[in-house]
Amino acid sequence: MFEDKNQGRTPISQLGEFGLIDHLTKHIEIKHTSTIHGIGDDAAVIAPEEGMQQVVTTDMLVEGVHFDLGYMPLKHLGYKAVMVNLSDVYAMNATAKQITVSMAVSNRFPVEALEELYNGIQTAARLYNVDIIGGDTTSSTSGLVISITALGEVGKDEVTYRSGAQENDLLVVTGDLGAAYLGLQVLEREKQVFQANPNAQPELDNYTYLVERQLKPEARKDIPKLLKELEVVPTAMIDISDGLSSEVIHICKNSKVGCNLYEDKIPLDPQVISTCEEFELDSTTIALSGGEDYELLFTVKMEDFPKIKANPNLTVIGHITNEKEGMHLVTRANTKIPLVARGWNALTEEDS
Repeated sequence: MFEDKNQGRTPISQLGEFGLIDHLTKHIEIKHTSTIHGIGDDAAVIAPEEGMQQVVTTDMLVEGVHFDLGYMPLKHLGYKAVMVNLSDVYAMNATAKQITVSMAVSNRFPVEALEELYNGIQTAARLYNVDIIGGDTTSSTSGLVISITALGEVGKDEVTYRSGAQENDLLVVTGDLGAAYLGLQVLEREKQVFQANPNAQPELDNYTYLVERQLKPEARKDIPKLLKELEVVPTAMIDISDGLSSEVIHICKNSKVGCNLYEDKIPLDPQVISTCEEFELDSTTIALSGGEDYELLFTVKMEDFPKIKANPNLTVIGHITNEKEGMHLVTRANTKIPLVARGWNALTEEDS
């Protein structure tokens, strides 16, 4: 798992920048009618359908800050880089259509390594039905940097912002929380074991779900479609990338409301609970602050509760209150604690 599996090593300089781009993108096919012209010109040309609005989002992943190639396979990294961006599109209640891919690479990466990276990117694009329409490639003196821009479309009456939550709305979350952060802790532990003993084999059998949630997350493409089928228009929505507490606070501040979030309603996978016990961690803290779950957090009107209550993908975890009441976690002991954002932050005090 921690070994370099690249057998051949073709220097990037052998292909050159344009040769590399041609090599990595030669099998890309266009699927959407809104993609008028893709890779191969000075700019791509796209045209949203009439009555639709376009959403655009960009995320950057930097080696040593957002990922560790000691345990992150390049194919998984390419896949995850796409998921990070598509998740933001779905958080607008939109459908993802196109992505651009830019990367900076050092000369320690051969062409074969970038093929693996692009294999993951193309796999994600195929499975999530998005077109790769351009990007940029340049050199780096400090490792690998990936920047992806995603574009999506949404009906003018269906676009969902963070600012639409209203008093008495229900707070709803998809899937379960905390697994990605715990997957990272497991991988970090196994990396330390490997560094101490290179002959040691990683013991991951009991943590398969957690590791998969960290290395190969899935964006919730199904949720905008599901909500449309249920005839539910969310009043506010955000993706959970920095931890549940941070995202709840974002919605509350943008909507100028308060909330009560109930500890006993937070959905946790059994593997999260057992691993928290093993690592002597509090599962609620992990769910609130862990991050990288890429689930969706949204609010709906109280009258929509009958439409969502029986759906296994959705869990009601709280409700919106008046702004003056503040933002609180209601514990299992029925004690109110002020909600604090302790999610992951790439900009440390030294950087800011």
